Amino acid sequence: MLYSGTIRCLMNVLGIETSCDETGVAVFSTERGLLAHALHSQIDLHAVYGGVVPEIASRDHLRRLLPLVQRVLAESGIERPDALAYTAGPGLVGALMVGGGMAAGLSIAWGCPLVPVHHMEGHLLAPMLEDEPPEYPFIALLVSGGHTMLISVRGLGQYELLGTTRDDAVGEAFDKTAKLLGLTYPGGPAIAALAEEGDENAYHFPRPMLNRPGLDFSFSGLKTAVMIAVRAAEAAGELAARRADLAASFQRAAIDTLVGRALKAAKREQLDRIVVAGGVGANELLRQQIAERFDGEVHYPRPAFCTDNGAMIAVAGALRLTDASLANEIRAEARWPLDTLGMPGVA
Repeated sequence: MLYSGTIRCLMNVLGIETSCDETGVAVFSTERGLLAHALHSQIDLHAVYGGVVPEIASRDHLRRLLPLVQRVLAESGIERPDALAYTAGPGLVGALMVGGGMAAGLSIAWGCPLVPVHHMEGHLLAPMLEDEPPEYPFIALLVSGGHTMLISVRGLGQYELLGTTRDDAVGEAFDKTAKLLGLTYPGGPAIAALAEEGDENAYHFPRPMLNRPGLDFSFSGLKTAVMIAVRAAEAAGELAARRADLAASFQRAAIDTLVGRALKAAKREQLDRIVVAGGVGANELLRQQIAERFDGEVHYPRPAFCTDNGAMIAVAGALRLTDASLANEIRAEARWPLDTLGMPGVA
């Protein structure tokens, strides 16, 4: 049992994720690991708007959630879980309330305790689902559409924020660049696919903050540089021919920034282990570059668990079972600093 040193009881935990535009449900066993998981993506619903529409997201979660719970329970072979974990924040409050409301209702019906889970802690702990989970301590690079953070992780709940973005998250920078290039939403996969056809050295875009003190990120300057280059290509009638080069050059600049900061953090904290998680963690260039440039261990969740999903919430809930309580309130936090969590069982 992989978690015998942390989890002291054998339980089946149902995890529910509804923080943004994916409805995720999973069952995790503290004895047997992940039993079943299911995910519904809302990408097609939001793509026409070029970003997530909160009201549409909440309504789709409401429509999809109960059938996914029923499906996952059937696939896991259990009638009801021993505990429920749900994403309590950060995220879209309406979407969070859907997941929290469902979890609270099921908690009352089944007599199961609830564990409110921090969305980014779920991402941070997603590699614990793998056959060779990382050991503490490690540096966590959390990269997604809404977050870009470097965390020193000394143990479960022992988090020190080392650096964060001063403007756009890296995922937002991918989305906005994709829009400039006329690509589909979400931008990360679209940029990566187009970049395979381009020359990453065609444009010399800035690597923001890379040579400055500290470990914060900034992507506004990079985004502006890309916008200027795109407008110049349009004015010259060359945008169609230059799109792949622009995508490749942007991607390389963004990845160089992430990797450079992560390596600096690991060196400063004297740690030989890095965890990369979040949606942008599925980027192949990021994985390749950090593996080539870092001498220590690098851990990732499998690509399916890089984006928002119920499995990461279920395993995070299992690791925080001492925080479980009866359903007397629904927690939904639009903002919730990760480094305020504390260790399990500590108020």
